[in-house]
Amino acid sequence: MSGLYDMSKKDFDRTFDPERLRAYGDAMNDGKVQLSFTLPVQNDEKGVEAAKLLAKKMGLVEPSVVCSRSLDGNFTFYILYGTCIHSVDYTGIKVQAIDTETMSMDEINSFIRENIGRKVIVAGASTGTDAHTVGIDAIINRKGFAGHYGLERYEMIEAHNLGAQIPNEEFVKKAAELKADVLLVSQTVTQRDIHIDNLTELVELLEAEGLRHKVVLACGGARITHELAKELGYDAGFGPGKYAEDVASFAIHEIVRRKLA
Repeated sequence: MSGLYDMSKKDFDRTFDPERLRAYGDAMNDGKVQLSFTLPVQNDEKGVEAAKLLAKKMGLVEPSVVCSRSLDGNFTFYILYGTCIHSVDYTGIKVQAIDTETMSMDEINSFIRENIGRKVIVAGASTGTDAHTVGIDAIINRKGFAGHYGLERYEMIEAHNLGAQIPNEEFVKKAAELKADVLLVSQTVTQRDIHIDNLTELVELLEAEGLRHKVVLACGGARITHELAKELGYDAGFGPGKYAEDVASFAIHEIVRRKLA
């Protein structure tokens, strides 16, 4: 980005101030950000100007379109740089986060042997109309994802991947049959918030069957947060960058804490 902006002409305060946190581009507090989006217009000068005007309305100062690529004759993808003048008070931010320390696979197996004394049974699925399996496969399937082995590989975990588009009623029934200790639900976030209704329905079904207090219940997905999960009645939520060991570490500590074993 230094090639796009003459920083020598800018008088930025380079002091780190957590109460006035700004974006960092080339120098402290310069507010430089990168933004990308698609517009349903042709890739021409008028389209570039439309992208810049839209970025200005988003609050960027001196936005510059550094890349425009036609997706087809009537859609164009833009990448822009600009300056965001706004700041946030980092010291005042409060978030709900999982505070369980993530353990390795060997540590998890040892913890289960010493504190639970039997295999932990895990059932997972993409429930409702959700047809994607990438998330639940990454957590449960033996090969896992990105070098992180799935729960099927853990010696002290009996993991069951029930697949996708599993009705909540069927998921609850199967969980009862398996006598599952942990239930994992993977959900794609939808524009119409269908995932919210589906996740809520599952909690209600578990409560109706008298099972909710007997299991550790967690959900996950690309845009699922721990805060959202807690609001919906789940014990934990796992978003991007979380793997089988994160889920397992939380679950086994929760089992011990609630004396579910």
